[in-house]
Amino acid sequence: MGLRNRWVIGNWKMNGSLAGNAALLGAVAAAPSGVGKLGVCVPFPYLGQAQSALADGAAVWGGQDVSEHASGAYTGQVSAAMLVEFGASLVLVGHSERRQYNAETSDLVARKASAALNAGVTPVICVGETLAEREDGHAEAVVGQQLSACREVLLRAQGAAILAYEPVWAIGTGKTATPAEAQAMHAFIRATLRVLGAEAEATSILYGGSVKAGNARELFSQADIDGGLIGGASLVAADFLAIAAAL
Repeated sequence: MGLRNRWVIGNWKMNGSLAGNAALLGAVAAAPSGVGKLGVCVPFPYLGQAQSALADGAAVWGGQDVSEHASGAYTGQVSAAMLVEFGASLVLVGHSERRQYNAETSDLVARKASAALNAGVTPVICVGETLAEREDGHAEAVVGQQLSACREVLLRAQGAAILAYEPVWAIGTGKTATPAEAQAMHAFIRATLRVLGAEAEATSILYGGSVKAGNARELFSQADIDGGLIGGASLVAADFLAIAAAL
């Protein structure tokens, strides 16, 4: 694995409540330090709660999106500097749900990643193909284009950005890429980083898409899979921490 960090990052999506979060964050805060890093990306209203609960532990926290702009008349958007004020060190950019429901382009994703990097926040850049794109044999072309759009920020990051491969067809569906399928795409992503001139060996590449405690260990044992971006299972403390233990 060389210099790469190994991560398990929870994406709560649009879930949570002050009362429910307290127990979940308490469990994450109490998790023993392992061989990898633990993080949670929470809805914006809960950043302060995450900061209070996790500040003294090993886990880190972050947002699920960030504006490409530093400030200004952009109602409803949240800047990277605002995330920093809540101690956030991570932010998701380009999640497939943002690309689908908010019509985010790969160029916009690159600008958001750049804004995060400028503020000292680690962007977790999400890439992945739909089922139709995979069945048509276009999976690598789609992911390659998404990566190419982020070339400049990846060059500037020098391995400081995190990539997350999430096959859209495996998010929240119960379907999971086989360890061999996931490894093949992760190897392609790392090879593409080399072609782009980015720090391929230092960049952590996570797998996301219906990761569970039962399949995490085999997925994480693949040569180019450096951990997971976890959706639904990150909302259940026991499940999330079991996945983290699989690192």
